[in-house]
Amino acid sequence: MKKIILITSMFVSSIVTIAQNSGGKTDDIGRISLSSYMPDQLGSITPAALKMLENKLGQIATQNGLGGSANKRFIITANVVELSKDITPTAPPMIAYTLDVTIYVGDVVTRTKYGSTNVQVKGVDVNETKAYISALKNIKPASPELQSFLDKTKGRIIEYYNSQCDFIIKDAQALAAQNRFEEAIYKLTSVPDVCKECFDKASDAVPPVYKKYIDRQCTKLLSDAKNVWQANQSVGGANAAAAFLAGIDPDAACFKDVEAFTSIVGKRVKELDQREWDFKLKQQQDGVDVQKLQVEAYRQVGIAYGTNQQPNSTILSGGWLY
Repeated sequence: MKKIILITSMFVSSIVTIAQNSGGKTDDIGRISLSSYMPDQLGSITPAALKMLENKLGQIATQNGLGGSANKRFIITANVVELSKDITPTAPPMIAYTLDVTIYVGDVVTRTKYGSTNVQVKGVDVNETKAYISALKNIKPASPELQSFLDKTKGRIIEYYNSQCDFIIKDAQALAAQNRFEEAIYKLTSVPDVCKECFDKASDAVPPVYKKYIDRQCTKLLSDAKNVWQANQSVGGANAAAAFLAGIDPDAACFKDVEAFTSIVGKRVKELDQREWDFKLKQQQDGVDVQKLQVEAYRQVGIAYGTNQQPNSTILSGGWLY
C-alpha cells in the first residue's frame, strides 16, 4: 500500500497597493504576491525532510516571480507518495526512494483548487531521512514544467476575480451590514491589483466600510478609556486611558467627544501632577499624501484580520482540502 504524506504550504494573494495596470498580461500575472506557511499536522515526515520540502516550495515561489505577504489565502500543497522504497545490494546498503510529488495551488477560503502538477524524483542515501532529502533536492523550482504550471494557476486566480468580482463586493457589503467590518475590508483588499477592473471596484468599495469601522472603533475605545478613567482618576489612570485613545482615527464620527474627554483628563492631570499631560491625540496631517495613508490603513486592517483568522494547520484529504 502506498504511503501518503500530506504537506501544506500556504500562500496569499497580494494586498491592495496603489498601482497602474499598464503592463501586458504576462507582466500582470507575474505581480501576484504569495507567501509560504507550514501546517502543524505533517504526517510522519521527519523535520529535516519537511524543511527541505518547505525550502523547495519557497524556491518555486521565488524563482517564478512570486513575493511574500502577511495574509494566507492562496496555498501551494505538496502531496508526497512513495512509489518505491528499496534497499540497495551495496556495502554498506543504501535506501533508495522514488517519490511522486503532486503540487496543488488553491484557495483555502473558497476551497477552490486552481491546478495541480506532478514531479517524480529519486534519491539514495544511508538512511530514510537522508534518502528522502536526496530525492526532494531533485525538485527543480525553475523547471519549464513548474513555470508553466504556475503561469496557468495564477491566470486562473485572476480569472476567478474577474468573473466573481460583483459577488465578492456584494459579499463584503453584506458582511459590513452585519458589522463584520474587518472581514469585509479583508475581502475587498485581497483583490490583486493585476485584476485591474475588479481591483478598482473593490478599492472604491473600501472607504465607506472603513468609515463605519473607525466609527465603531471610536465608540468602543472611547468607552473603554472612560471606564478606565472612572475607576482610577490619577496620572496612572490617565495613561491607561491614553492607551485606548491613541488608537482612535481623527476621521471617526465621535472624535469631537474624544477631544472633549481628553481635555477633561488633561485638566485633572495638571491638578494632580502640576504639569501638562504628556499625551497627544492623532491629528489630521497636512502636506502628506492622504490617499496613500488611507490605503495603508485599509491594508493594515485587512492584514490583521487575515493573519488572526488563519488556522494553525490545514487538514488535507486525498491531496486537497475537505
